[in-house]
Amino acid sequence: MIARNPVFDNLAPGYLFPEIGKRRREYAAAHPDAAIISLGIGNTTEPLTPHITAAMADYVRGLGTAEGYSGYGDDSAGEPPLRERIATVLYDGLVSADEVFVSDGAKCDVGRIQQLFGSQVPVAVQDPAYPVYVDGSVMVGAAGKTPATAAGYQDIVYMPCLPENDFFPDLSVVKRDSLIYFCSPNNPTGAVATKAQLQQLVDFARKNGCIIIFDAAYSAFIRDESLPKSIFQVEGARECAIELNSFSKPAGFTGVRLGWTIVPKELKFADGTPVQAPWSRVINTFFNGASNIAQAGGLAALNPEGVQEMRQLTDFYLENAAIIKRALEGESFRSAGVEVYGQGNAPYLWVRFPGRKSWDMFDRILDECHVVTTPGSGFGPAGESFIRFSSFGHRAAVEEACRRLANLKL
Repeated sequence: MIARNPVFDNLAPGYLFPEIGKRRREYAAAHPDAAIISLGIGNTTEPLTPHITAAMADYVRGLGTAEGYSGYGDDSAGEPPLRERIATVLYDGLVSADEVFVSDGAKCDVGRIQQLFGSQVPVAVQDPAYPVYVDGSVMVGAAGKTPATAAGYQDIVYMPCLPENDFFPDLSVVKRDSLIYFCSPNNPTGAVATKAQLQQLVDFARKNGCIIIFDAAYSAFIRDESLPKSIFQVEGARECAIELNSFSKPAGFTGVRLGWTIVPKELKFADGTPVQAPWSRVINTFFNGASNIAQAGGLAALNPEGVQEMRQLTDFYLENAAIIKRALEGESFRSAGVEVYGQGNAPYLWVRFPGRKSWDMFDRILDECHVVTTPGSGFGPAGESFIRFSSFGHRAAVEEACRRLANLKL
């Protein structure tokens, strides 16, 4: 018999978001009259916009004709018109179309990146961080040979990002020649790195032979024009960074699945060979390209009407975030010492309940308010005592959840 891959023994039991779903289902089964509202998992709720759906519908109808039918393309990197439009509309000349690799979402590309770099490269992550960076590193054998402790995994360097350091880490803890996972706007904290902070990150990476995996999946929510939406707005980043992004949140494509990764030509391995060539080999080996229907939607999302619709959609979720923030800054929360963090440039609120365990607060909010949240400890050791509130929800549901939260006993 084939032996079980030992790295799976090291994984923490249950990926965070399925675990939340499991607890919600169990609570609903035990309390069938509870009208549960989710402010938890960051799944979009509003319909796809008319312009984008019309383009996708037209493409589907075309597939039903001899003239309009197409299968997968010659290159899994994506349709050339979409690659070109991403480069011009979203990057304004900072990258070229042949550096854009279209995917089925940023999450899948994280896995492909881990396949590309393998198990021998040290890994550093913001703490707290999106769980796929850590769990994926465990699965490829880059996290050590033992299960996680309360401090995390043995061979992963955790960079605490807390209110006390303005959510920007001490980079001195990072080993030379590491992959550095960095997300801005950050999931889960909502913090956005300034240009000066990103310059510090880039300078460190170049000096120490590191490569930054920059997750910009929430960049469309940035409203402060002084804050960078791309790592490539920072001098020197093309020599040390890969950027991930996605249509999931700004276009509502969480179920449609479409994203992209930028791999600059200047990015090299230690032997001087370009990273782009083996990256292309990885995606063409394991991937046949994003759905051509989804790509038609992405192309429509990036013409002027589509860009306007995405702006309106992200504005809606930011308005939800403002509503939730006002509720969490109410008198009962303030008097209990609850700390609310959110800059208005992300769809998440990061909330500290001093002296409380994250999962305990998750259970309490679910039991007293029938509201699902996300426990901060699921994002890493530094997330303990925090709860993430998501603004992805229908307006009426968000307002009702806020009314219930006002009655939470703290």
